[in-house]
Order: sequence, then structure tokens, then C-alpha cells
Amino acid sequence: MEKLMRLVSMVPLFLIFGLPFAFAGHDYSQALSKSILFFEAQRSGYLPRNQRITWRANSGLNDGKASGVDLVGGYYDAGDNVKFGLPMAFTVTMMSWSIIEYGKQMAANGELRHAMEAVKWGTDYFIKAHPRPYVLYGEVGDGNSDHYCWQRPEDMTTDRRAYKIDPSNPGSDIAGETAAAMAAASIVFRRSNPAYSRELLRHAYQLFEFADKYRGKYDSSITVAQKYYRSVSGYNDELLWAAAWLYQASNNKYYLDYLGRNGDSMGGTGWAMSEFGWDVKYAGGSDPCCQGKAGHHAPVFERYHQKAEYFMCSLIGKGSRNIQKTPGGLIFRQRWNNMQFVTSASFLATVYSDYLTSSRRSLKCAAGNVAPSQLLAFTKSQVDYLLGDNPRATSYMVGYGNNYPRQVHHRGSSIVSIKVNPKFVACRQGYANWYTRKASDPNVLTGAVVGGPDAYDNFADERHNYEQTEPATYNNAPLLGILARLAGGHGRYNQILPVAVPTSNPVIAKPKPAPKPELTPTHASSSSPITIAQKMTSSWNAKGKTYYRYSTVVTNKSYKTLKDLKLSISKLYGPIWGLTKSGNSYGFPKWLTSLPAGKSLEFVYIHSASPADVSVSSYNLG
Repeated sequence: MEKLMRLVSMVPLFLIFGLPFAFAGHDYSQALSKSILFFEAQRSGYLPRNQRITWRANSGLNDGKASGVDLVGGYYDAGDNVKFGLPMAFTVTMMSWSIIEYGKQMAANGELRHAMEAVKWGTDYFIKAHPRPYVLYGEVGDGNSDHYCWQRPEDMTTDRRAYKIDPSNPGSDIAGETAAAMAAASIVFRRSNPAYSRELLRHAYQLFEFADKYRGKYDSSITVAQKYYRSVSGYNDELLWAAAWLYQASNNKYYLDYLGRNGDSMGGTGWAMSEFGWDVKYAGGSDPCCQGKAGHHAPVFERYHQKAEYFMCSLIGKGSRNIQKTPGGLIFRQRWNNMQFVTSASFLATVYSDYLTSSRRSLKCAAGNVAPSQLLAFTKSQVDYLLGDNPRATSYMVGYGNNYPRQVHHRGSSIVSIKVNPKFVACRQGYANWYTRKASDPNVLTGAVVGGPDAYDNFADERHNYEQTEPATYNNAPLLGILARLAGGHGRYNQILPVAVPTSNPVIAKPKPAPKPELTPTHASSSSPITIAQKMTSSWNAKGKTYYRYSTVVTNKSYKTLKDLKLSISKLYGPIWGLTKSGNSYGFPKWLTSLPAGKSLEFVYIHSASPADVSVSSYNLG
């Protein structure tokens, strides 16, 4: 999309003290494929013949029937079985934006068709949910009754009531976001399916008119949504966001003028924001899309631009106030599903970096001018953390890597597939038989991005820990574009991802020489079957103190399987990840019971000292 909508106003709250880790490169193409696949697990309705998540089956086949409307289809938002319209629409908007910006890279990786199918699954549902110009169904199901039960979507016995907005019960935020989704998707299908594209744009026009003419917050009309997706920011941000997308889709100057006239009064240029997501859209509207076209509204769009630059500077630690990060370098906004903010901010940084490159500009920050590549480096650091380059060496994308969440807070994933065991799972029976199990999910929720770690990089892989282990469609949607960009570069601007990823003035300590392998029991000979190698992978300053991250690799050099490993670790003054402590020794992590011949185990720890002393206390070979 020609110089598409960029950041407007996100002002950070906290001080940065993280640093990207330096690891071997990730397979972004594989991660992209898995991330798109996740949406097939979230499908509601009649599943198509080419459905690739085979443990799912048809569900929600009577949705809307009681209201005399066909609402079969759409997406379940997260780990439950409710169809919440606001986050679903944002998901579709962000998937569409990802395709618009990086569709060529998706095509090069063989994923463009799958991504477009994911968008169409959402827009087909929105067409059904918008049966008349001033009517939009914004929710199917009730979060309260749904959360009381733990059932597969195929077994649902919960209330499937449909909730709508209309002139008497308005919802400008959800109507505006759905208009944005339809407008963005119309661009996606403009060439491949022009008739469908025109239909989407027609719905977008009507929905925007509805949202603007009958103003009100949707959760004041659909009150059952308040506990789950409350519209805290109100509806002005969605009106600006929708107008920007409609201008891009139609080139109709009315929507450009709308942005210019209302940018100040609706908060688009003045709000100090610290997030971008399904609720707050101010950061997604744009001034670069309108450069040279703003006319007498130019001062307003310049203020959009200033807010965009302020936030970008804060992301890379070059602003007058910077965004909080964990010690491991991850953006941190809140404990509950923090990863949604990571992926959305990273997507905006990616797009803005490419915009700066295409316009041959640099980022003007309080600390000086910054090259666009540093924004891209920030994005890469966040994605690499998500994929496993973090203090825990945990991938927060299910199915990517070896150490990923196994007890995901997700009904369909946690209960045996109806195709394997068709026996009905009752409402409370699911809690008793499946929710409380301390075992891995029977169905791998491939590609799902879970909520992620806390402010100190800690994470508990437990099904009841919904704040950290529940996935959501809006976690994945912005990630599609980022992964496509990292996998294939930016074809439109011919920008190549830098090989040397710059950091925000880190303090790098010189690595200590790796200690000589310590073998069973303490001073074993070079013929010992176990080797231990340590290295420092990164360091950073936080609140006047220098922290070091050490990676330790234990390798089974024998021709037999290593079992019952016990390690002795002394002079350790910080947290450790990747081992299980038992008394005064450490053993295999919970997800590992043995180490095959020739294989290695990696664990990591962080402290403000030289490497800890690690040695083998005991083991068995068999």
C-alpha cells in the first residue's frame, strides 16, 4: 500500500533497560506459516475441505438462528468459544494490513493464499453480521456462561445469544473498527476478486456512516462485553482509524478531510498513548499516507507525525521518556496477555521503518537522528525474544522450537479431539477431566502466540494461568506482517534487513573464556561422556547495575541415553531457567526426562557476576 497509515500518538510511560540478545537466526518463514495456521484452529462454523487443523470440527452451527439471522462462521477470539466482534474486527484489519504491506513476501513463502483465506473467513462473517445499513451484530455467546464451562467448541451447550447495535443502541467503536476491517480487506481483494472487494467497500461505507451518525460506546449497548472487552478509549479513535482506512481504500477526499477536521478534537494528535491494540487505535492512524495531500490540514497532519516519531524514539530508547521493558528486553505493558502489545507495536515499528527508508528520512529523536534500520532492529529483537531468544529460552509461539508452552489455556486444544473421542464433554465435566490435568494438551495449537512472561521474564506453563498461557487472534495478526518482512525483506523499498543488528547504546562486557568441561563427579578426564560449556551471550545496564546472561550447554558425548542427571551449581546469584531444582542439585527440566546420544541441553541464568561454577554430580547411562 502506497505509504500506508502509520503511527500517530503513543507516548511511553517507563524507562527502558533491556537489550536484544544475539542468537543464531530464526526460521521466520516457518514461524510465518505456523502463525497463519493458528487462525484455522479458531474458526467457527462449517469448516472447509482444505481445513489443515484436522482435530477441529464444525461448531456454532445455530449461531444467530434465534434472532432470525445467519451468524454462522467467524472466529473465536482466544481460549474460549465466544465470538467478540471488536477484537475480531481488529484482527481482520491487522491481517489485511500485513498483506497490503508484505503480501509479496508472503507469496514468496507460499503463504499469501492462506493469509487471504484467513481474512476472508472474517469478512464473510462480517457481511452476515451487517444485514442492514444501521444494524451490526457485535457478539455471539456470553462470556459469563462460556467461562463457567470448559467444553470443546463442537460440544457447546452455553448461551449462543446474538447481541446487536442499532440507532437506539449505538456502538461507534465496534462499527468503526468493522468498517476499517472491511475497507482494509477490500484493498486485499481488489485485484483477485474485484466484485467481492466492492461489496466489502460498500459495507465499510455504510458502517462508517452508522458509526459517525449514531454515536456511543458499544459496551453501553452490548453490556455483556464489558467484563471482557470494555471500550476504555471510547470511540473517537475508531472513527479516525476507519476514516483513514476508507481514504486508502477509496481515495475519497471526504475521509481525508474528516481526518484533518477531527484530528485534534477527537484526540488523534493530542493523546499521550502507551499502546496500540484492539481497544486503542490512535497509534494506527497516519500522517505519511497523506503527505503532500493534506492541503490546509497540513498542520494537523504534522502533529500526527510528531506523535508518531515520539513513540518510535521511545521504543528504541532514544526518547525523552522510554517504554518499560523486562530485564530480557521485551516490551512490557501489563501482566495479562502482554504479548499483544509486543506484536502490535513491533508491526508499527516495522512499517514506519520502511516508510522512513522509502522517503530517505531518518528518525528525529531527543538523543539525535536515528537510522530506520534501528527501528527494524528493535522489531527483530522483539520477535526473536518471542521465538525463544530470552532468559528462559522459551518460545512463546506454540509449536515453534522445542521449548514452547504445552498447557495452553484453550478449550479446544486441551480436550481430546472429537474426531478421536466423540463422547460428549459436558459443561463442568471439562473442568474436572481436562482443565485440571497436569499434562500437555492433546492437540497442539500450532502457531498460537500466548500471553507471555511477566515484567521479570518469568513464565509459568500452567493451564489455569490464563494471563500468560492464553492465546488470542490479535496477538498473531500483526505478527504476520513482521514475520513476512523479516523472512523476505521489503520488496517495495528494496530494503535489506541489516546483518549487524544495532542496539540502543548497550554496555557490552567482554565474554569470559568458556570453562573447561567439568565431568562426573568433578574433575573427570577428557574421555568423560558429558561436557559442559558456558558462554556469556549478552549484558546490559539496569538501574546502575550490570547484568550478564550466560548460556550453558550440557552435551551427551556417549553412545547411550543420559538419564538421572544431577548438576551442582555454585556461585549463582540470580534466576536460572531450563533446569529443575531438587534440594541442592539441579536436574532435567520438566519437559525432558533423558538426553539421547549426541544431543545437548541448554539452560540459561542471569546475574551480576562471573560465570557460576557448574559440574556434574551424578548420572546414569542406559
